[in-house]
Amino acid sequence: MALRNLSTVMRGPLGLQQAGLLAPASACAAQTVGAPHLSKGGPSTQVRNASQLETQQKMKSVGNIMKITKAMKMVAAARMKGAQRKVEACRGMVDPSIKLFGDNPLVEGKSVTVPITSDKGLCGGVNSQVNRVVKALQDVRADGAEAPRLCIVGDKGRSVLTRGMPESVDFVADQATKQAVTFATASAIAEEILKTDSAASRIVFNKFKSAIAFQPTVATVPSPETIESKPELVEKFDEYELEGPDRSEFLTDLQEFNLASTIYWGMLENGCSEQASRVQAMENSSKNAEEMLSALTIKYNKTRQAGITTELIEIISGAVALEG
Repeated sequence: MALRNLSTVMRGPLGLQQAGLLAPASACAAQTVGAPHLSKGGPSTQVRNASQLETQQKMKSVGNIMKITKAMKMVAAARMKGAQRKVEACRGMVDPSIKLFGDNPLVEGKSVTVPITSDKGLCGGVNSQVNRVVKALQDVRADGAEAPRLCIVGDKGRSVLTRGMPESVDFVADQATKQAVTFATASAIAEEILKTDSAASRIVFNKFKSAIAFQPTVATVPSPETIESKPELVEKFDEYELEGPDRSEFLTDLQEFNLASTIYWGMLENGCSEQASRVQAMENSSKNAEEMLSALTIKYNKTRQAGITTELIEIISGAVALEG
């Protein structure tokens, strides 16, 4: 009787199945119960794991940077040796001209300043030295003389000087030092400078002294007209016996060669100074990266050890609580 009444209730309009309070076994089997969310450790453990992962990523980045700077240092050291041999062989080309005509940067009349800089960076203060000297030379001129013009060699000089004094720039020769420096490249630059029709050309560059030292230098090349206008220079020049054309034509050819050879010498000297400065810059960068990597390693080890200690404390505390 009781079973019959139960069956009637379940089949009735107000039964549990129709009201949704009691579902059949097949429907219950089709439903899935979500598993409870389990997190590995508490909030402090998650923060600690994130900190360790961030430190590991920093260590990897710093290690890669240190490998790059060490490789760049070795490449720059090898290039510096080759550039140093070229510089020592080239210095004899310009010494006679400097001894004969002098090297006074104070020019009467129109002059042009030729800063020689690099096209690449990561070489310390080589380019900033040249740019500072060029800015100071703009005020070194005779009374009533025109403001010196600029003929820039190298992209690093262009980026600074064209922003500070754009009205003084006549032309820019960039990408000239990315490849091996040749006398043909220097001659092409000298031809452009001769078009300015200046009384003198002042070439600014860094002279190589040693692997750890270089000196900003100004080499002045006067024009043939400037030499003939000064009796003391003409008197020195006439002490030599010459064969061929007259003095004016000979001076024109001689000074064109002197200008090209001085630019070539300046590019070689500045290139050697650039490589020497890059060796020092990359060595300092490698040392800084090594110190940073050491500090990050200590931080990572401390964080990892703190995590291990915390987990041990939790395990021991749980065991003690179970015993109690």
